[in-house]
Amino acid sequence: MKSIRVEHLSKHWGEVRALDDVSFEVPEGSLTVLLGPSGCGKSTLLRLVAGLDRATSGRIVIDGVDVTRLAPHQRRVSMVFQFYALFPHMTVAENITFGLKIRKVDARTRKQRLERVATLLGLGALLDRRPSQLSGGQQQRVAMGRAVIAEAPVCLMDEPMSNLDAKLRNEMRAEILALQRKLRMTMLYVTHDQVEAMSMADQVVLLDAGRVHQIAAPETMYSRPAGLFAARFIGVPAMNLVALEAHADGAAIAGSQGAGAIRGASPAQLAGIRAEDIRVTDDASGIAASIVGREYLGADTILRCRVGDAELLVRMGRDCPASVGDAVRLAWPAHALHLFDRDSGQRIGAAA
Repeated sequence: MKSIRVEHLSKHWGEVRALDDVSFEVPEGSLTVLLGPSGCGKSTLLRLVAGLDRATSGRIVIDGVDVTRLAPHQRRVSMVFQFYALFPHMTVAENITFGLKIRKVDARTRKQRLERVATLLGLGALLDRRPSQLSGGQQQRVAMGRAVIAEAPVCLMDEPMSNLDAKLRNEMRAEILALQRKLRMTMLYVTHDQVEAMSMADQVVLLDAGRVHQIAAPETMYSRPAGLFAARFIGVPAMNLVALEAHADGAAIAGSQGAGAIRGASPAQLAGIRAEDIRVTDDASGIAASIVGREYLGADTILRCRVGDAELLVRMGRDCPASVGDAVRLAWPAHALHLFDRDSGQRIGAAA
């Protein structure tokens, strides 16, 4: 197994800064996800680690060796691309073993490794087929097989499931995670899908406009977002973010005539609350609200509630009886309320 360490890595094209001073570490045998919206630099970062592009500045260290200027084949990494990159004229077996053949691995070793990989990925009955005869999920397994057969201790994956339908993505998430755990590979995985990141990662590196916004375990990133970007990007629905106005105790929800007062807060801050942390209550101390929207999602019902100038999304159960136009009262535990600086966007902490 090998660890990966990225130190102050930058990639510029003229005035365009695709990556700007990015640093993080991928521990041995772990699965780290590079997460962020399109254009944030995550695929560029993966290509730099693979050696397919050259960094403008900074270092990439794999297993204690500086590989920043080494060619891809000298880094001992394997890679799974977004578009599979299978040779259409080759069989599944030939596609999987192509890299070994190029490196002049002997035929007996190639056959032994192919048998192991085919068994591991359930490809034994497909070895004589060509890519055009395979489903999307089967093609993805072939691409993974080509990476696994190299027996490289580091595996890089660039949005490998973006071309699969929802059902296949669910299945492939479980398969990739089981494969990574079984082989104890060090894996760096790129995706824009937070469900993949939250369900698979040991560690998430959240990127925004070429810079690292937060590095944390999925649970920490969800419950303690480092700033407004993480609060808005992580979670379905995203965290409610509410403007505040001055109040005798500190601040209150803007336009609410003092409802939802937050002691010690100020109008220079935004308050954040997750939809599942808000409850509808019969308690008279709850904050008065009106329901202006209702979305039924099967297992959940999302209510859109108006409180002063703010709209709060509230996650309810499937049997929620509330309707649009109803007057309700809302409450939430104090520890679930987060404060962010309005100008910098950085998290200040939990509200009082």
